[in-house]
Amino acid sequence: MKIHINDSSTTKEIKEKFSRVYPYLKLEFFNKPHGEKEASVKEDLIKGDKTIGEIRTKHNEGDLIIHPTTKAGELEQAFEDKFGIHVQVFRKSGRIWLETTSTDNWTLKEQNEVGMEMES
Repeated sequence: MKIHINDSSTTKEIKEKFSRVYPYLKLEFFNKPHGEKEASVKEDLIKGDKTIGEIRTKHNEGDLIIHPTTKAGELEQAFEDKFGIHVQVFRKSGRIWLETTSTDNWTLKEQNEVGMEMES
């Protein structure tokens, strides 16, 4: 999948596009980055729908190509490196959403499949 990112893109658009391909995963946007294998701080969660121009530090425009073999941690790092956007991947686990901090080395396909298994 390809997500085009520019200053007028919105967090809602990006989340929806991602979740259409990976229904058991979601992206959340944060004001600050998190360390490797660390959870993001709840207080830093960006609530509501914001434009990417409002929340990022690097104002590059471009496409983010996301493959099923992309690891969750690699995706988070790509958002950070290319666009200055702090994101965290979450996986559905029954009725709750878990940050993928301990499974950042799993591919998005694996994450999504585990989320689907937890649903049934």
